[in-house]
Amino acid sequence: MKQTNDFLIDMLDFDAPETANDTLWRACRPTGIGCASNGDIFLTIPFQAQKKGLAVEADSEIARKEYRLWVRAYGDSIIRLSIAFADPMPDDVNPGLDSPMLEIHDSLVVEALSAQTTDSGWEVRDSHDRLRMRVNLTEPPIKMWSDLQPPPDETLDIELFPDGKTSVPLMAYDQFFPQKHDSMAMAFVERAGVPHRALFSFHAQPGEKFTGTGERFARLDLAGRTFILENTDGLGVNSRRAYKNIPFYLTSRPYGLFIHTSAHMRLSLADISTRAAQGLVEEPGLDLFVIGGGGVEQVMYNYRRLTGFPQDVPLWSYGTWMSRMTYFSAEEVRTVARKLREGDFPCDVLHLDTGWFAKDWICEWEFSPERFPNPETFIKDMREEGYRITLWQMPNLGPGNKLFDMAVEKGYVVVNHIPDGKAESDFSDQTIEGRIDFSNPAAVEWYQGLLERLLNMGVAAIKTDFGENVHFDAAYQMPAAKLHNLYALLYQRAAYQITKEITGEGLIWARASWAGSQRYPLHWGGDCACTWDGLAGSLRGGLHLGLSGFAFWSHDVPGFHGAPNFMNNWPADDLYVRWTQVGVFTSHFRYHGTSPREPYAYPAIAGIVRQWWKLRYALIPYLVEQGKRVIETGLPMLRALIFHHEDDPTCWHIDDQYYFGDAFLVAPIINSAGVRDVYLPAGAWVDFWTGERLEGSRWLKHIEMPLERMPVYAKYGAQTPIYPHPVRCTDEMDLARIATLTFDDTYRGLSNSILGELVGL
Repeated sequence: MKQTNDFLIDMLDFDAPETANDTLWRACRPTGIGCASNGDIFLTIPFQAQKKGLAVEADSEIARKEYRLWVRAYGDSIIRLSIAFADPMPDDVNPGLDSPMLEIHDSLVVEALSAQTTDSGWEVRDSHDRLRMRVNLTEPPIKMWSDLQPPPDETLDIELFPDGKTSVPLMAYDQFFPQKHDSMAMAFVERAGVPHRALFSFHAQPGEKFTGTGERFARLDLAGRTFILENTDGLGVNSRRAYKNIPFYLTSRPYGLFIHTSAHMRLSLADISTRAAQGLVEEPGLDLFVIGGGGVEQVMYNYRRLTGFPQDVPLWSYGTWMSRMTYFSAEEVRTVARKLREGDFPCDVLHLDTGWFAKDWICEWEFSPERFPNPETFIKDMREEGYRITLWQMPNLGPGNKLFDMAVEKGYVVVNHIPDGKAESDFSDQTIEGRIDFSNPAAVEWYQGLLERLLNMGVAAIKTDFGENVHFDAAYQMPAAKLHNLYALLYQRAAYQITKEITGEGLIWARASWAGSQRYPLHWGGDCACTWDGLAGSLRGGLHLGLSGFAFWSHDVPGFHGAPNFMNNWPADDLYVRWTQVGVFTSHFRYHGTSPREPYAYPAIAGIVRQWWKLRYALIPYLVEQGKRVIETGLPMLRALIFHHEDDPTCWHIDDQYYFGDAFLVAPIINSAGVRDVYLPAGAWVDFWTGERLEGSRWLKHIEMPLERMPVYAKYGAQTPIYPHPVRCTDEMDLARIATLTFDDTYRGLSNSILGELVGL
């Protein structure tokens, strides 16, 4: 898209050839208000057609069309606006229809609303007499001086109070003169006389900051950015592409907006118009949840009450995961297992990526009979050594796969049309001609049966890779345009549910996501480069994901692919260590990449890595404690500073530091110089390494750290459960033997604590 700085083009695509005969319909002043028997309120809103062209001008020769905007209150902090210009909304506004994105908590009861007339319009209050919406029906006050320009057209002027206090107005007038707009409170576009896409706009205050929208690799404050929420292979973590788009943003006001849709959408946060947070949804309706709560964590908690809370994860998942792309035989895996134990590297998981099939990348959900001749025995042997085995797979099949023809015949896999010379492939020589149709219940059952055989062998978890795309010309049971973003959620739900059923422990390892995916942990950051930029981008993605409803998150340590040689540039030693340090202070800790990642393959730094792995295992009781906390609140494990310091404007701009649970402030080193500035937020802090007490609300400039250490600070007074005994894996942990580190004046630094001898740092 060529940027024109024109709203009708940059937001609505009115310069595209296919839009030549599109008609824009703009919301006018409501003409009526009513109350439904279930306590919902509805506004009758007329929409006026606009003339063709790149000026906004009402076409009075076309009769207005009226639609109902439904208003519902959930509890004391959420207001829902729903309007359908064509098909019914796919949710509980229409009984009998279901949405996999929603998992509304029992505590979110629907509040009955009532309307009353005021001097300026209508007020809507709930059963506790809380103001939840104000509708302004008056004209803007004027003092007549000139008729050089015509008066403005009618508009929709609504102010929402999702929690009874926080004001969230639609952007009523965002114009220069009547023909030139930069956003519209509400509108839709017709194509060939049929509603095609819908638009909304909320007022963005001067200085308002925005976060969320999924695993965004951009700065923490997204104000001034426009994104297309369309899942795709990110191909790294340093672009606008994203595996995990979430139709939700959170602002510093604070409020959150959940756009309940799986359609592609454009979201412009104080960008196309600096005074508007606006979205274009590629479907003929809007379903918007405006979420209050009074604070960042409370808004996130209420978002989870709508879309579901994350489930807890098993103890062993907090241990070290070791992987590469890929191990090719049982003997190779046994060798890795033996070397890790001989090197005193505690580890719980050995992951088999693309090479456990008969042919690399040809996913048939069966072990190669030559290279993994007795998989049950192999898995059992590894389990006796304290290792769990997890497996990669993907939902893409092609003609080289022995399951392909049968799956196509039964409708489990939907075939796409491949133009000549345009065959889609991956790293192998197969062509991807179809994907499992997770909108088909029979296909889900078939897929779960494939996983069930593996899980019954003793496999601990499945890596649900490649969930970002569908074929748009394929005949899925759900329209492809609606399925595309939703695909990741349906895919992960299928894998998670069967894993939980068979093993008793729900866990997957997923890359793509959409709203609701947080219910099925856990997710990792994708194919980052083995560079400092890759580390920085990964961390930003994790922070934004934590501001999008997710509690658990991981990343490939020390980066996935080499740069510039994809397979053969190994990560530098210092990057390996620095990324390890971040991994230790992340909810889950996995090594993976296109070249060997085992620490003994990096002999110059293996000793440092061993110490950090031991620190990780010492912190596992803390991880367990925090894991139980984050699944019941709005908090993620790895969290942006604004969760605890939202009143500090500086914290809205920091994307290279984070809280790790409640106790720790982590400031990664993201350069070879070993130097950085650290911002200490308000409060008293204790240096993790020295025990020095420091006061916050200030910058610590030019902090130098040797390779063995990373800046870490504990909240003064924090009491952190730890495991001060050496173990090879979590099987050897007796959580009745945990101890407590108290970060107060008695703490004299890590080396002088009960962890000093164990960790050695």
